[in-house]
Amino acid sequence: MNLTELKEFLDEKVELFNQPAFIETDPIQIPRKFTQKEDIEISGFLTATIAWGNRTSIIKNAERLNSLMGNQPHDFILNASKSEIQQLETFVHRTFNGTDCIYFINSLKNIYQNYSGLESVFEKGFRDDNTVKSALENLFKVFFELPGERTRKHISNVQKGSSGKRLNMFLRWMVRDNKSGVDFGIWKGIPASELMLPLDVHTGNVGRKLGLLHRKSNDWKAVAEITNTLRKFDPTDPIKYDFALFGLGVFEKF
Repeated sequence: MNLTELKEFLDEKVELFNQPAFIETDPIQIPRKFTQKEDIEISGFLTATIAWGNRTSIIKNAERLNSLMGNQPHDFILNASKSEIQQLETFVHRTFNGTDCIYFINSLKNIYQNYSGLESVFEKGFRDDNTVKSALENLFKVFFELPGERTRKHISNVQKGSSGKRLNMFLRWMVRDNKSGVDFGIWKGIPASELMLPLDVHTGNVGRKLGLLHRKSNDWKAVAEITNTLRKFDPTDPIKYDFALFGLGVFEKF
């Protein structure tokens, strides 16, 4: 396929998968249960954090985590008593355990009390040099102001070359517009044109098969390479192609 044919092929797949039906099997259904902005972003952030492994298990555990927070994530992180927070000790998703969960709640409390919330933290970092990479670096710095060495592995450190897959997915949810009814589009300070691809094993493999990506490892350099290629197809909304690459890999076994 030449570039024109490849763009047409991917645009067709975006049209196919970037539809409300996508939500039925995707973890984005968890924050979709909420209407308040802060509930959406907190639930979305926690869901994205545990979004690795079996999708059924991710959704089930994200639902359980919401339930442990009384299905009021924003109110819970601000007002939960010590004993209510201790109930999170029972939570586990793969290597993310109760200790990590409690750290996340305490760190989010710090962010909402002292930094005006997740949106402000991401957007302040973005303004440092107008890149998503600097937004993710600022999140990492602020998130680990509290002591908790064990939990550091659960937030990607892009400064050390991590692909930041789950954080980039979370940003896609928050930033891309809601025209198709999938992403939320509730954050306005980061333009969709600057988003980076949530690169995982599926999108990476499909990207290589289509010649969009040549780097062998799924690290930040690979994210930059494939995103820059996708910007040639749509400079204003390159990450819409996440739907095409993911759908080809997961649903069509491309």
